[in-house]
Amino acid sequence: MTIAAPPRRRHWRRPSGWHLVLIPSSLVMVFPLLFMLGTALSTVDETRRFPPGLPHSPQWGNFAKAWDGSPFGHWLLNSAIVSVSCVVSNLVLCGLAGYAFARLRFPGSRLAFGAILATLMVPFQIIMIPTLLIVKYLGIVDSLPALIVPNLVTPFGIYLLRQFFLTLPVELEEAALIDGASRLRILRSVLLPLMGPPLSTVAVLTFLTVWNDFLWPLVVTSSPDAMTIQIGLATFQSQHFTNWPVLMAATLMSQLPVMLLFLAGQRFFVSSIATTGIK
Repeated sequence: MTIAAPPRRRHWRRPSGWHLVLIPSSLVMVFPLLFMLGTALSTVDETRRFPPGLPHSPQWGNFAKAWDGSPFGHWLLNSAIVSVSCVVSNLVLCGLAGYAFARLRFPGSRLAFGAILATLMVPFQIIMIPTLLIVKYLGIVDSLPALIVPNLVTPFGIYLLRQFFLTLPVELEEAALIDGASRLRILRSVLLPLMGPPLSTVAVLTFLTVWNDFLWPLVVTSSPDAMTIQIGLATFQSQHFTNWPVLMAATLMSQLPVMLLFLAGQRFFVSSIATTGIK
């Protein structure tokens, strides 16, 4: 005869003083999204009221108008292709460069790494015209490759992954080298399985940057076939009239992939920020 164990009591944590700061701060950050949702479900006349209020009857048709009244699906596909391509290239190229700067010693390695870090302080507006001339020379203006090529690798991704490689014990690589593994095999089979948090961070930040980029697509594209979602949203505005409910509905739909991606990688993102740079 077995005696059932008594049920465990749940121990509730006492709220700390930080909750008095974090909860109001989170409400401030969520308010723009709630205001966007309220505007998307309103009529044009309701958006002109002061003070603004909640919609009397939700206008779900604004989402259909935003989708059917423009090539919204094509713009989303373009942004997805560009963002995913840049994420994959950054994970591969930044991973290889970060490992090289962390483990390999070659002439000029410190100088090259310092030059890469120095580019973080250069605003994009300064190098925009030279980048445009390079893209024009390659003959890819007004196309998706023109949006992908300048974002194939980022200095911040190289720095972040290098710092994480420095936190890993060298003994793991030495044991693999004794067994006859090459550097590439070590990176692929030994180190990459340990790099979930920093790789997720690079993926999330790269996706956010490319997906929300407005200036470079505005400069390098002109036809609707090559437009991304951010340039497409600008076409909802006109000089004399803007249908704000439809625009907010389109904006909300454009941000859903970003929010879903961040929620999926939030745990790895926070873990990487907390541990990167600690040797």
